[in-house]
Amino acid sequence: MEKVIVVEGISDKSRIAPLIAEPVTILCTNGTVSASRLEELLLPYEGLDIIILVDADKSGEKLRKLVKREFPEARHFYISPSFKEVAATPIRNLIDVLISANVQVNKLLAEG
Repeated sequence: MEKVIVVEGISDKSRIAPLIAEPVTILCTNGTVSASRLEELLLPYEGLDIIILVDADKSGEKLRKLVKREFPEARHFYISPSFKEVAATPIRNLIDVLISANVQVNKLLAEG
């Protein structure tokens, strides 16, 4: 099943994209979104494996709540609150999160 990873910003996307070793669509919400904007963003991907990977902060939690309500089938993965942002999370930790989400990661990075 094709995977879609939802992140908040372009810095999050550019942080995780090089780690992934399979075709995955990475969508940026660009901050907090409304229910209608979220629906617009995710509706084309309905039925796919939607993975939520957002910052461990208020806007990330707000986004998660909205996703849980609008797209209850989406799977949520979390970074450690000590890193706060996906973009600030160490590569090793991001690789572990991606593996736990069943996303194939670049083997060279995973072993390094």
